[in-house]
Amino acid sequence: MKPGSGTLIINIMSEGKAETYEGVYQCTARNERGAAISNNIIVRPSRSPLWTKEKLKPIILPSGQSLILSCRPPIGLPPAIIFWMDNSFQRLPQNERVSQGLNGDLYFSNVLPEDTRDDYICYARFNHTQTIQQKQPISLKVILVDELNDTTAANLSDTEFYGAKSNRERPPTFLTPEGNASNKEELRGNVLSLECIAEGLPTPLIYWIKEDGILPINRTFYRNFQKTLQIIQVSEADSGNYQCIAKNALGAIHHTISVTVKAAPYWIMAPQNLVLSPGEDGALICRANGNPKPRISWLSNGVPIEIVPDDPSRKINGDTIIFSNVQERSSAVYQCNASNEYGYLLGNAFVNVLAEPPRILTSADTLYQVIANRPALLDCAFFGSPLPTIEWFKGTKGSALREDIYVFHENGTLEIPVAQKDSTGTYTCVARNKLGMAKNEVHLEIKEPTRIIKQPEYAVVQRGSTVSFECKVKHDHTLILTVIWLKDNGELPSDGRFTIDKDHLEVADVSDSDGGTYTCVANTTLDSVSASAVLSVVDVPNPPFDLELTDQLDKSVQLSWTPGDDNNSPITKFIIEYEDAMHEAGLWHYQAEVPGTQTTAQLKLSPYVNYSFRVMAENSLGRSLPSETSEQYFTKAAEPDKNPMIVEGLGSEPDNLVITWQPLNGFESNGPGLQYKVSWRQKDGDDEWTSVVVANVSKYIVSGTPTFVPYLIKVQALNDVGFAPEPAVVMGHSGEDLPMVAPGNVHVNVVNSTLAEVHWDPVPLKSVRGHLQGYRIYYWKSQSSSKRNRRHIEKKILTFQGSKTHGMLPGLEPFSHYTLHVRVVNGKGEGPASPTRVFHTPEGVPSAPSSLKIINPTLDSLTLEWDPPSHPNGILTEYTLKYQPINSTHELGPLVDLKIPANKTRWTLKNLNFSTRYKFYFYAQTSAGSGSQITEEAVTIMDEAMASRQVDIATQGWFIGLMCAVALLILILLIVCFIRRNKGGKYPVKEKEDAHADPEIQPMKEDDGTFGEYSDAEDHKPLKKGSRTPSDRTVKKEDSDDSLVDYGEGVNGQFNEDGSFIGQYSGKKEKEPAEGNESSEAPSPVNAMNSFV
Repeated sequence: MKPGSGTLIINIMSEGKAETYEGVYQCTARNERGAAISNNIIVRPSRSPLWTKEKLKPIILPSGQSLILSCRPPIGLPPAIIFWMDNSFQRLPQNERVSQGLNGDLYFSNVLPEDTRDDYICYARFNHTQTIQQKQPISLKVILVDELNDTTAANLSDTEFYGAKSNRERPPTFLTPEGNASNKEELRGNVLSLECIAEGLPTPLIYWIKEDGILPINRTFYRNFQKTLQIIQVSEADSGNYQCIAKNALGAIHHTISVTVKAAPYWIMAPQNLVLSPGEDGALICRANGNPKPRISWLSNGVPIEIVPDDPSRKINGDTIIFSNVQERSSAVYQCNASNEYGYLLGNAFVNVLAEPPRILTSADTLYQVIANRPALLDCAFFGSPLPTIEWFKGTKGSALREDIYVFHENGTLEIPVAQKDSTGTYTCVARNKLGMAKNEVHLEIKEPTRIIKQPEYAVVQRGSTVSFECKVKHDHTLILTVIWLKDNGELPSDGRFTIDKDHLEVADVSDSDGGTYTCVANTTLDSVSASAVLSVVDVPNPPFDLELTDQLDKSVQLSWTPGDDNNSPITKFIIEYEDAMHEAGLWHYQAEVPGTQTTAQLKLSPYVNYSFRVMAENSLGRSLPSETSEQYFTKAAEPDKNPMIVEGLGSEPDNLVITWQPLNGFESNGPGLQYKVSWRQKDGDDEWTSVVVANVSKYIVSGTPTFVPYLIKVQALNDVGFAPEPAVVMGHSGEDLPMVAPGNVHVNVVNSTLAEVHWDPVPLKSVRGHLQGYRIYYWKSQSSSKRNRRHIEKKILTFQGSKTHGMLPGLEPFSHYTLHVRVVNGKGEGPASPTRVFHTPEGVPSAPSSLKIINPTLDSLTLEWDPPSHPNGILTEYTLKYQPINSTHELGPLVDLKIPANKTRWTLKNLNFSTRYKFYFYAQTSAGSGSQITEEAVTIMDEAMASRQVDIATQGWFIGLMCAVALLILILLIVCFIRRNKGGKYPVKEKEDAHADPEIQPMKEDDGTFGEYSDAEDHKPLKKGSRTPSDRTVKKEDSDDSLVDYGEGVNGQFNEDGSFIGQYSGKKEKEPAEGNESSEAPSPVNAMNSFV
């Protein structure tokens, strides 16, 4: 026996033969309170006996007969595993016709000549001893019945020749089991195996049904080509009648197997240990079932209860022992034995009579931490006899917890089904029995659950790019969080391309192997959450490979290929290209394309081409690299299947015909020796076709043709094999010559002053001597009606396409003389000119006057000067002048209309308002109407008296003398100030000199003639903008709408009435900006003086 254990060790290798230890063993464990016993343990040595010696005769059978080759292996322990092999240790093939039965025999439903062999060997393998035993080989010869003759049949004994049945077809019969019905018993829980093997010709098939029921779906299996039905984990419900049916073309038979499921005893309620206190009651229950019904017997401490001393507290009632008012002497170990013919059960249960006060086994002050909204289990393991009652309390003064909120388990555990934040606290477990009380405190903390608030998302990226997964986690701050990333539920590759930074996993330079499921796992000591996302790595497809050419015909071939990896993006199409190594080596052309689900293509080919093919795959991301080139395929030469295109016949000279065409390329030649047969004849003649064969060129010239005659032309391709199909006939013309006839009956209709319509008669088509392209009109201006002299004008040309016989001449100048002639035009050039025709355009409206000036402004008059219109377009009849005043708010006054004779270029307007702005509108007229107008603005000057006063004061002698006196006085004052300064004195004038360093520009006050300080007061501002008129008032026509105010800044003075310039006396500084409010009122005399002094 093993020390410290109840294990018994038997060393058969060193302690004798195995047979010595064969028997039934049982273990008993005993102490002062009782004895427990184990189940019986049966020890038997394994056996692998040899086959008995026997002499097996060869078997000779006619074809089609059934056969059973018996195995009958020796009985070993455990039973042997049977299989049939040949001398080469190869398993013999089995099928519906030939199969091995459950007993190990080999069954032939019918034999065939191919079954002939002399090494049918049955092997028995004993796994426990690791040995294989072999039966003597069996020889079988199968012959056809027709080959047997009477002599052969007479020489064969009954054992050698199974000649009872012929090889003709027959309905099935069963080889096993025999008869129409049989019985089968199986133990509950085992595998039920039912077997039916039939013979017949043709080979019958086996079907299974259960009468009055269906076969259990998940526990039913068919073995040995449906000849064996197996039901695993069989139970009493599987009892019943099972029917196997054998069927072939000649009939069907059936066999019924009645199955009865027996059962070794099994527990319904095994006896349970009892712990009782003195005076308590209890019971041991031992209930078992089986088929047949097991018998129950009791033992006490391993001794049958019938022979143990009587105990008044114990009463046996079949499968139950009832205890009442037990005492400590009632402690014992009881065994329940349930047995039937198929086995037995043995169960141990102790009855322990104790008197113990409660004890709590859970450690005091245990801390439980639970995630919110999850169950919390608080342990209170206890012991005591009698069995203590358990109560739970929360807090120091709480009442007992109730079952409507909490769950109380029999082992003392308190369950809070859904723990919340308010579940946090201290809980007290109290255990009580009649012998005492015990309590224990435990503590519960509720933690926030860990949550992934930003989960990684599904990503599709192209190979070589970078992808990032985000995983943001929120957790209870009192718990330590760890976040790990997994790929396909395993660790991330140890690769520098994988970077984990806070909440992100980044994968750089993504490759195909990086595709998969990435999982973010957030762990704390209490919980774990995870979220996953799939990464699909996509790219353009890999190139197709294994290109193969099949079905090679003269003008077609089938190309097949194997697609490359689509790199997770489905292939949408395949593009096929070809190379012509003979004509255009190295240049690939489009051949065809097929859908992405197709891997073959039937390609149409041209003759005389050395083909090579390649294939490219395309998906949503782009096109793959080309595949490897296929093998070359050289097609046979053939006659051309098309003729040259764009055949034309045009003459380059009046006596030739140039025939041109677009030649075929080498791919279209279909064979060697490409040439062209060029044929022509006149369209309107009876001549035969003239033909010539030329080399591979694109032009042929026919000489000596009449001028511009229509020809029928055709060009046919040919090569060394033959001619192309008959070509189409096109029409051409021989060379053109200049037209011979001028258009006649040319006349002109003048539509208006700028438009005329010309008519002419067409020339005869024969005189054109070419393709009529149109008529060309030459016209020029020869004389103006307003001038006597003639001057040559450059000729203008208008061409009218086709056979038109009239045309319009736009853009003519009014009131002009024009000359024209007409010519006909063909592809060669122009014909002779028609007689010239002269026509006159009527008057039109004139252009605007070339210029408009406003000069000599006075108090009430303005003088206007102008130049006549540059294009009068007729005889001027008069000028029209319209003008109106403009006030300070730019409002226009009443309009005055004035007519001026056409011979005038100057006009003075009188009786105008002084210091007033006027706007003028000026235009010329002919008998056709009024022309375009030119506009201008001007201002009359101020009050004439004030202007005269200003000039008189400036030119009077007394004023000059006064100015000299003032200068002398200033000089004296300066000398006095200088002297006083040298003496330390100070005069007020010194301060004024410091403030006004230049006394010469001090203005004179108008009131008293004394000198005052210069002032910037509002009434001393310079003349407002627009109050002066420029000396040159010439304005171009396009600027005629501009106001004269715009020109007011350009002059530093103004003219007086007599034209003298007085601006030199002005004290105005160039840098002062001109102010103005557009007022038309005359300035005050003081302001005028301040402006000019």
